Amino acid sequence: MNAPLAGTSAGDAAKGTFDTPRRLLKDRDVLALVIGIVIGAGIFRTPALVAEVSSSEVMMLSAWVAGGLLSIVGALCYAELASAYPHVGGDLHFLRRAYGVRTAFLYGWARFSVIQTGSIALLAYLYGDYVATLLPLGPQSSAIHAAILVIAVSGANWLGLRVGANAQAWLTAAEVLGLAAIIVAGLLIAPAAPAEAFQSEGAGALGLVMVFVLLTYGGWNEAAYLSAEVEKSPGRIGRLMVIGLGLVTVLYLLVNIAFLRVLGMSGMAGTDAVAAAVMGAAFGTSGAAIISLIIAVAAITSANATVITGARSTCALARTVPALRWAGEWRKDRDTPGNAILAQGAMALVLVLAGAFAPDGFRLAVEYTAPVFWGFLLLVGIGLFVLRRRDPERPRPFRVPLYPVLPAIFCATSFYLLYSSLAYTGLGALVGVAVLALGVLLLLFFKPQTTEEFDR
Repeated sequence: MNAPLAGTSAGDAAKGTFDTPRRLLKDRDVLALVIGIVIGAGIFRTPALVAEVSSSEVMMLSAWVAGGLLSIVGALCYAELASAYPHVGGDLHFLRRAYGVRTAFLYGWARFSVIQTGSIALLAYLYGDYVATLLPLGPQSSAIHAAILVIAVSGANWLGLRVGANAQAWLTAAEVLGLAAIIVAGLLIAPAAPAEAFQSEGAGALGLVMVFVLLTYGGWNEAAYLSAEVEKSPGRIGRLMVIGLGLVTVLYLLVNIAFLRVLGMSGMAGTDAVAAAVMGAAFGTSGAAIISLIIAVAAITSANATVITGARSTCALARTVPALRWAGEWRKDRDTPGNAILAQGAMALVLVLAGAFAPDGFRLAVEYTAPVFWGFLLLVGIGLFVLRRRDPERPRPFRVPLYPVLPAIFCATSFYLLYSSLAYTGLGALVGVAVLALGVLLLLFFKPQTTEEFDR
């Protein structure tokens, strides 16, 4: 898996022989991806929802800490799988090992048609909504800007791994600086809100609080798709994921403390734009432009990371289906799955176009993505137990501590969020599930196979 092969031609791809990725990613690249993909849309929208259903300040802040810890538990589970089965397919490869090639095909189809492309469209609309306020382009400004972002990040990563990875490092640095600016504005510049007696109508709805919080931490599992490209041992993935999530947890806690200091619980619960309110209190009318820029950078950062990891799962999926193997080609000259990036970008543009006809393209993308994502995350968690039993002799450079307690916590959390995403979302969720069901029909036409490369 580690040694580079000769360049892959179209003929080789048709026969099922493929180039393999080289170990070129440094620790900073993996950290930039983990941090950059997690800090996205959520932290600018969900704090208001969390405050609304929390019973107290202590409960609200504790939930953000608990969300970080639960995400780290999940990262530890993924770290064992990534160290034992390093592969460009990430979750897709884990599911193939645990349940067979058909389940892996369904997951790959879900990643391509719902999870990753839906996430790219969601982030593109978040970017479009804010940039449209600074650079309006007519009644479809958000959709136009969203499409431009999809084309730009897909094109950058098509040019090569180093282009995408370097862009990710700089974007993540800018994103973290943006959050730091909000923290400084809230803690040191803006005036503090007067003391209040707050009573939430949620009266301590802890389960709903954690739904919002854990959705805001989503995306940490994407580092698994880089396990075959990490410069050193894939066992390092676990440490890097934990470090990245630890930093995100600290940032999330501090930014919520800043929101709380300036707005109070009532103020947070009463606005959908907590970050804008804090920056407005600190910098006046110019605060709106500053926060729009910060959120736009965050959206670009997460979208770029999503393109990187999503294309790798599409590439791995294509290698199991003879009719799709053109998308499984790995461009050794650019160290990137070029055809998979193009296919993924085209699908994301289709979803952006669909969102242009919806009242709220961002919300539609959230509903479309969530149930399918949490369903397969649950299967990966169960797969850890399956592979421990089925493949006990497999070298595991990293093992989950406190097994089986931590994996059981991860599975229980994923199950609850699967239930919640089905119970609380609307038509978009049903469409996402229907598209997944379409994958079952596609199994009749595209017969996935276990190739030698995929089985490594």
